[in-house]
Amino acid sequence: MKEKICLFAGTTEGRQLAEALHRFYDLTVCVATPYGETLLDGIGEITVHAGRMDAAEMERFFSENGFVRVIDATHPYAVTVTENIRAACEKTGLFLLRVLRETGGAHDAVCVPSIPAARDYLLHTQGNILLTTGAKELSDYAGLDMTRVWARVLPLSSSLDACAQAGILSSHIIAMQGPFSMELNLTLLKQIGAKWMVTKVSGRSGGFAEKLDAARAADVTPILIGQPPQTEGVSLKEALSLLLPAARRAAVIGIGPGNSSLLTPEAQACLKSCDAVLGAQSVLDAVTGPQSPLGAVLSQKPRYAEFLPERVRDVLKQDAIRSAAIVMRGDVGFYSGAKQLGDALEDWDVTFLPGIASPVYFAAKLGISWDDAALVSLHGRNGNLIRAVDTNRKVFVLTGGENTAETICRKLCAYGFGRLSVTVGERLSYPDERILRSTAAALAASDPATPFDPLSVLLIENPGALCRVRHGICDDEFFRGRVPMTKAEVRSVALSKLGLCADSVVYDIGAGTGSVSVECALAAGEGKVFSIEKEEEARALIQKNRIKFHTDNLCIVPGTAPEALETLPGPTHAFIGGSDGRLSDILTALLAKNPNVRIVISAVTLETQAEAAACAKTLGFSRTETVSIHIARSRELGRFHLMAAQNPVVLFVMQGGNACIGC
Repeated sequence: MKEKICLFAGTTEGRQLAEALHRFYDLTVCVATPYGETLLDGIGEITVHAGRMDAAEMERFFSENGFVRVIDATHPYAVTVTENIRAACEKTGLFLLRVLRETGGAHDAVCVPSIPAARDYLLHTQGNILLTTGAKELSDYAGLDMTRVWARVLPLSSSLDACAQAGILSSHIIAMQGPFSMELNLTLLKQIGAKWMVTKVSGRSGGFAEKLDAARAADVTPILIGQPPQTEGVSLKEALSLLLPAARRAAVIGIGPGNSSLLTPEAQACLKSCDAVLGAQSVLDAVTGPQSPLGAVLSQKPRYAEFLPERVRDVLKQDAIRSAAIVMRGDVGFYSGAKQLGDALEDWDVTFLPGIASPVYFAAKLGISWDDAALVSLHGRNGNLIRAVDTNRKVFVLTGGENTAETICRKLCAYGFGRLSVTVGERLSYPDERILRSTAAALAASDPATPFDPLSVLLIENPGALCRVRHGICDDEFFRGRVPMTKAEVRSVALSKLGLCADSVVYDIGAGTGSVSVECALAAGEGKVFSIEKEEEARALIQKNRIKFHTDNLCIVPGTAPEALETLPGPTHAFIGGSDGRLSDILTALLAKNPNVRIVISAVTLETQAEAAACAKTLGFSRTETVSIHIARSRELGRFHLMAAQNPVVLFVMQGGNACIGC
């Protein structure tokens, strides 16, 4: 029979304690308000008591329910509640454990001794302030920017006079008679957009708890005038170590390519000693089936075909399971779900045991090294395979789902890589293992009646790989047609100002031939580039350039901005080469998708330059920069060469958020 524990909660720490303890104890959780009760949503078998109790009521409650210990995890400034709990425990002889909040959290209060001290603190802050300390001492807040300050006072003429004398704006006076519920406090804080709330430590009669609950719900920091928080007690971590049974053990085991004979001795010992085995059904079959050297032992243990972290955690809630083995294919550190499992089992002692990754096994079978190869997984994920093949002489690829060996080879052919050598490894480490080598074109045309195994490994070899990142591509290398194109020198400066990262998400709006899109896709090889273009002729050129420069991470989007942007993922960067006179609408849409977006606008006409300059001032960018580019190129005139000036281009660089613009 489980011990009965009473937990006073209403804080995040209370929620965490309830989550950790409810499986091991008959747990009753006491909260004072409906808001505190909502913090317990989703926790399993607990009893919730909602409502405030004084010391005598707590004493009676403890005696009637037969608790063996009490945990106080109330707010640090719920002084009266803590005193009542202590008094009731002393009367009933119950063990009391006080759990203290760790400092540094988002909702921690600032404690000051006086109103002048609160004012001095607020002088060095930003954001709106709600004062709830009354009208008599408003003069002590002199020196604050009163456009930030709202004062809640009694609806008396003397209160209004005090507000006027203190410089409180008439629209910032909240004249109301209490008591104030948590919901009303919350509404007021949200209405004024408060970041700070000043109050006195007044106990229950002053509505103190309701203020703190509202501040917590609104993500507002309370500034408390009065006594400092209680310091006697233990941390949450110390409380859990005292209350939880000995830690339960889980081992996340990589089984290698699939044959359980490749398991390390440590992994085998762990599987033999565990209480239960979990994993995807195919992996369970590999380690527990009759062909496995461990099959006879493991067939007697509980087995669960679960591998998703949440489902694994649900299975391991059973008290009978004190140690578990979670098996997964390959190595726990190579495109593995091991980390997510470790995070989900935070209250377990988790060990990770490595296995042989499929590319490592495959390289050994082929007698080659893998330390100079790129590793790409297309098993349940997207990856820029074409870039990897374009820039590496050896690429190992894990297949899976729609990304079969055949579809991968067809993609290679589409980008002009049909002659490359591709080696396919099927059923690696199993008795029916098969290794086949041919060209990508030949494998793409394989007999559909005998497809490759869905979970295969490919080795793609490209002796002519460009082991460098291209930048500053000559204009003549692009398919151009009659469509306008951003010239090489302007592209170079624009990309420098964009400052792309490897995984950036880029919009090229009014993409034209796609020259900027291509250079962005090459620079952000692990990211995504969206070329937005309304003209069909231009989109055809972008597709040709996309194939020529092997930029598989470039996606062509037909249509006009901003409408064409609606379904796209939020951008980290955007280049605007054409706006059709809708620049303001486009910039507004970009900021709505990502307030921190970085934008470069190429403006040739005076009208576009004027519109861009106006938008830079009115749309709230944190920083802007304007760069004028004047380029001259040589041309022949008989036996002489002259410098011919190109049309000047002005680049407007705009940064949302707080990032640096001048780097």
